[in-house]
Amino acid sequence: MAFKLNISDPETKRSKQLELTDDQSRPFVGRKIGMVVKGEVIDMTGYEFEITGGSDKAGFPMRKDLPGTARKKILAVKGTGIHRMTKRNKKKKIRKFRGIKQRKSVRGNTISSDTAQINVKIVKKGKQPLFEETQKEEKKKETEDEIVKEKNETKPKEE
Repeated sequence: MAFKLNISDPETKRSKQLELTDDQSRPFVGRKIGMVVKGEVIDMTGYEFEITGGSDKAGFPMRKDLPGTARKKILAVKGTGIHRMTKRNKKKKIRKFRGIKQRKSVRGNTISSDTAQINVKIVKKGKQPLFEETQKEEKKKETEDEIVKEKNETKPKEE
């Protein structure tokens, strides 16, 4: 019943993937998409995460508007797991059909033991940084600081 947990930060546009043990994954079972989970569950004190989606062990996506844990075949026009149908003609461009319903298999919005991956986003940040800065980012900050210092030194002082 171990899950893969994808944590994304909407502010920095970065993500991190963790492998949860059975003990860490138990509090997630029974939760629905949109619920908030405290970070203490996965040893990240101070953080709060919102469940945004996931997929089961066969790769079928979880859908927010479908209650339960079961996999169901639904008729849908748009949303999670649905792509617009296209048709190619030999010389013409691609046409996209609107309003065509597709029958797709999707998983319900509740996390169960069949879930393989859970997607969460950070709602509240804790004290510890979740993402370490890479060497490129550190060099970038250093060069930006040097440029700012040079600009301040070269500006003539007005009297």
